[in-house]
Amino acid sequence: MNQVKKIVDDSLEPPHPVKINTAWPLLSLERSRRVSLVEQIVTAIIVLINRLELRIGTKMPSVRELAKCNSISTFTVVESYERLMTAGFISSRRGSGYFVVRNELPKQQQQTIFKATPTAIDTLTPDLYTGVSGALPVGSGWLPPEWYGEATILKAVRHAMQIPANRLRGYGHPLGFPTLRQYLAATLTDKLYAVDADQILLTHGATHAFDLILRTLTKPGDTVFVEDPSYSNLLSLIRHHGCIPVGVPRNDAGLDMDFLYRQLQLTTPKVMFINTVLQNPLGTSLSPAQAHRLLGLADRFDFWLAEDDIYRELAAPGEASLAAMDGFQRVIRISSFSKTLSPVFRVGSISAPDSLLNELVRVKMLAGLTTSEINERAVYHAISARHYPHMLEHLILKLEIGRERMIQKLAEAGLTPIARPRGGMFISSGWILEPSEQWNGKVVADLALKAGILLSPNEFFMLRQSDSIWFRFNVAYVDSPLLYDFLRSIRR
Repeated sequence: MNQVKKIVDDSLEPPHPVKINTAWPLLSLERSRRVSLVEQIVTAIIVLINRLELRIGTKMPSVRELAKCNSISTFTVVESYERLMTAGFISSRRGSGYFVVRNELPKQQQQTIFKATPTAIDTLTPDLYTGVSGALPVGSGWLPPEWYGEATILKAVRHAMQIPANRLRGYGHPLGFPTLRQYLAATLTDKLYAVDADQILLTHGATHAFDLILRTLTKPGDTVFVEDPSYSNLLSLIRHHGCIPVGVPRNDAGLDMDFLYRQLQLTTPKVMFINTVLQNPLGTSLSPAQAHRLLGLADRFDFWLAEDDIYRELAAPGEASLAAMDGFQRVIRISSFSKTLSPVFRVGSISAPDSLLNELVRVKMLAGLTTSEINERAVYHAISARHYPHMLEHLILKLEIGRERMIQKLAEAGLTPIARPRGGMFISSGWILEPSEQWNGKVVADLALKAGILLSPNEFFMLRQSDSIWFRFNVAYVDSPLLYDFLRSIRR
């Protein structure tokens, strides 16, 4: 539902005048606007419902009627009605038509469902992902190639290209390259929990894993819990599937468990996505006590926990692991190699109970067949190389030095961390200043882009309104005078 823009507060005016007649509100639509007709229709109808001008039980016009009186296509009306049904404002009764079913929402839930939350893909900063821009990628989620250990990675790629000729036929194993899965199973069994190679499904990175989980476990209109703030593309992906994201506040102390409990008494999600270790964007980790309580709530209220564990190798040993504590009863573990090797490989994994994994494999094959065996072979050669543990140690040390220096340099530029990271590649820091329409993270990020800097503002990561203006900084770019000069100029 990220297409529905700026309709959080009941006091907001409709984006266009709406005239009421005895038959039906005639919507004043502008076809020349950048906002689509569907968004204009949905926005106007929700405002009418929130103002009680359309009450619960009110029958909506048929698709044909609304299309005719507003001179629009029936396809436009159908899509508008589908979005309104997904959001829970109208329902369809077979043979009777469409009816208003809800005319008010708690403010927090309105913000959760409808707040226009920009993401790096939805805005003018796609280069946060492509890496081809000349702008300084301070807000990116990847490290420079020289930080990873280029020699080890290039050697692994050369090995992968020596694929046997008989492997060039067919699409490969549905679960993914068997040798890599066996290696991962042995490593996880040694370090975290016992798992079999056939309980591991390889994916095109972690985002593909999120998509498969949502496709398998949810349907439009389902509730999905996430941390707030959390990974920006996950929020957009949840909305893309027609689900309703509900944010559970996370801060320096971890998850707000009391808030989570209250939300669970109101609605039970199909799944909750959780970054246990070195959370993106805060860099914090859940305590063992919070992890145990979270597992208890998942068992009591009967929902899945999707543990985003892609930063595990960058964390200190002994950090809490939901998958290890749970033994694959209610936890699905997601991992990836984009942070420790390179995002160009696009290799991730899902570990799950047998019953669920079978359905995940079916959905994977339906949605895109198998994953790339060449990429998976390259990852196997890289992580099984003798130098890989040393490369990881070197990477963790560089991140630690860069993180401490960047916290200090940001403080000198007037920015305060919103949480103290326990490790990893991110610092979230900003100004203790309430955002406004004229001055917020997105406005600053747009100014930064003009100055040749790619920033990730708090709006990328949050469902609720932030009480400050902050950004996620990549510590690999600690020695960037351009960044600090810009931040000081903005402060002035």
